[in-house]
Amino acid sequence: MKTLAKKWIKRVGFQVRKPLLLVLGSVLFTGCVLNLVTGRNQLSLVPESELQLMATSQYSAFLAEHKVLSPGNKEAAMVDHVGARISNAITKYYNSQGQQSVIEGYKWEFNTVDDKAVNAWCMPGGKVVVYTGLLPVTQTETALAIVVGHEIAHAIAKHGSERMSQGMIQQLGGVALQVALSQKPQETQNLFMQAYGIGSTVGAVLPWSRQQETEADQYGLIFAAMAGYNPQEAIPFWERMSNAGGAKPPEFLSTHPSDETRIRKLKQFMPEAMKYYNQSK
Repeated sequence: MKTLAKKWIKRVGFQVRKPLLLVLGSVLFTGCVLNLVTGRNQLSLVPESELQLMATSQYSAFLAEHKVLSPGNKEAAMVDHVGARISNAITKYYNSQGQQSVIEGYKWEFNTVDDKAVNAWCMPGGKVVVYTGLLPVTQTETALAIVVGHEIAHAIAKHGSERMSQGMIQQLGGVALQVALSQKPQETQNLFMQAYGIGSTVGAVLPWSRQQETEADQYGLIFAAMAGYNPQEAIPFWERMSNAGGAKPPEFLSTHPSDETRIRKLKQFMPEAMKYYNQSK
């Protein structure tokens, strides 16, 4: 327990005294749960049901503050179409595997906002936003499906929950969510927005870890492939993404690093993803 706490503290980069180390060790030990999608233990201090309630509220607030394209818009219609195919494929798959709990409480929503930022994200419960600035880089429906699959994979793998839990320990001392909401509501809201990479006015966005990013690449490919999209399109898309914006990379890459390692790993994941793609035909 102490060892786990020390490793985590070393990773997030701050020093604590021994009594606090014991407290953090207890929090980390009791807050670790097995993720059914990735098969690894994750720090989870916030119940998924609570995160989904927060997501519903924050998603509505975000949409109210941004220009959302109408369903009749060509770009919005494409996002809706891609989202429906992927969410239906995911739902069908986990139901067939007897793992309905993976997407319990999910009420899928897909919206397109008129914003030049090269960005997209997915909140808990399947609340997805695609920015119009991303579409010139994706160029095709299949490449868009790669991005949507990737972002949904982050949510289903509970990466945002993991990051928010880490932030609660680092910034709020690991208090329970209910305490955090009642005593520090603004800080808790900011942590939520940071954890899911939403907006730029709430402080520094928490970057995805390399492990989280690799998992999102792997399962995102599979989710897109399940929906009948050729996962091989991921290679040229990420190459375009890494070249977009010249010397200053797109905002999307501030939390989603793109490099030679990513391309190499995508190629390693491709045979498995292609099996799902071939089965979808």
